[in-house]
Formats: sequence, C-alpha cells, structure tokens
Amino acid sequence: MTLTSFDRDGLVFDVTDTAGEGSPGSDGPEGQVAGTVVLLHGFPADRDCWTEVCRPLTAAGLRTLAPEQRGYSPGARPAGRAAYRIEELVADVVALIDAAGVDRVHLVGHDWGGAVAWAVAGTHPDRLASLTVLSTPHPAALARAYRTWWQARHSAYMAWFQLPWLPEATFARTFPAGLRRSGLPEAVLQRYLRRMEEPGRLTASLGWYRAMGSSAGTMHRCKVPTTFVWGRHDAFLGRVAAEATGDLVRADYRFVELDEGHWLPEVAPGRCAEEILERVRSTTSS
Repeated sequence: MTLTSFDRDGLVFDVTDTAGEGSPGSDGPEGQVAGTVVLLHGFPADRDCWTEVCRPLTAAGLRTLAPEQRGYSPGARPAGRAAYRIEELVADVVALIDAAGVDRVHLVGHDWGGAVAWAVAGTHPDRLASLTVLSTPHPAALARAYRTWWQARHSAYMAWFQLPWLPEATFARTFPAGLRRSGLPEAVLQRYLRRMEEPGRLTASLGWYRAMGSSAGTMHRCKVPTTFVWGRHDAFLGRVAAEATGDLVRADYRFVELDEGHWLPEVAPGRCAEEILERVRSTTSS
C-alpha cells in the first residue's frame, strides 16, 4: 500500500511514498537493497527537498517516505507551543512507521529533522535499522558547543525565533537575506518563502523553536548504527559540535565532512544519497 498521508491524534500529515517504484521488501538484483527509508526535512524546508535524494535510493530498491512534518502539513498545524515539543515530533515519526506497516526503518534527517532523528534514535532504537543525519550534530554535542563564541553567535537566531509575534512580523523582511548568505539556492529559497505564506505555516513551524524550553531532554548515547554528514562551510552548525558527535554514538559510526554549506539535500543530493545507501548496505550486510 502506498501512503499519501497518515494521521495521529486527529492530525493529518501529507507524505510522499515511493512504494511500488523500487523493489522494497526483498533483495533484488546485484546492487539492490531492501528496506524503507524515512526522510525528515527541517526549517524552513518541505518534503520536496528530498526529491533528488530519493531518486537513487528508489533506483536501488528502497522504499522512501518523506513526510510533511508537524506545522508544515496543512492538516497538522495545532495551536500552542506545547504541541511542538520534541516528544510530539518523535511520536509523529513512530506513527508514520506504524502506518507504513514496517517494524524498522532507516531514518534520515536534516536540520530540525536531524534533531528529531537523533531523538527517535534515543527513545525508540528498536524501530531503527540505521540513522543518517545531515548537518545537525548530536544534541549533547551541540549543547557543549554553545559554550564557544562561534556557536553561540551563529545560534542566536534560535532565541529570536522563540519570541512571540515579532519573528512573524519581520520574517519576510529580514530572514531571506540570511538564507541567501548561507548558500540556499535562490529558486529553492523562493519556493520555501511561497510556502511560508500559507495560513498558519510560519507560526506553526516557529513553534518548534518556541517549544525548545519545554521539551524533554535528548542527551542520550545513540546505540543505532549512524552516519553523520556535515558541510565544513555550514553557517549555523560548527566544527566543534560536528567533531564531538562521534563521542555520543555507541554503535558503528561514520563521520563524513563535505566541502559544502548547510543545505545538503538541496545542493548535494547525490552525495547525500551515496552516504545513505552506504549506511543502509553496511547495516543490512552486517
């Protein structure tokens, strides 16, 4: 069955599902691999950021599921910051896995999607066959890095986003310039900005930041086989946290440093797909 959406607690999440396009569920010809990959986007992106990443995965026989996450999907924009705590975001992912009818998935996340992916690995390791995180260090490594001037300065926007109403009032005037400087391609930026004009989407997506103070801690030691891919020119997430991430993984671990910035799914989809496939294959062959 191919999913177009799934629901949880009355919320409806749109999802792009490639079931039937590859050959998931059984080993195929040489070079093919079985399994399901779930891909979680970040801010201010959408599920379409994974389109070019998914093509090689599907060609290799994998089923891919790319949900429009809480606050982004039109049917899943609850009011109030408590609705966007990390526990709720994690539960959404588990609900998707259940709806897909599989026991375990290969989980991939970028930006905020990476933070959710780390949390799923910490709280539901039994539902994951592997983890690939793009750009976002382990939360405990990032917490350590906040003590450095570079990371504190480049994370200041997170505190700004937690203010009421003011970020919405100034977003269109101030934030696009920063996204351009960070390397987000103009055509992609314009698509994201258009989507942020949907009723309630900007406030709901900012809810992720506003819920940070009330979310449960995720400072776990990851026990899932993990690949962490980081761009050395990332404008938001620096080297200290990136290099410390391996200290928090208690399973097979691979750190990949690319000559890129923050927007890895958008600017380096082929390389992202390569690393996801390598992690999937190393897990299924072990």
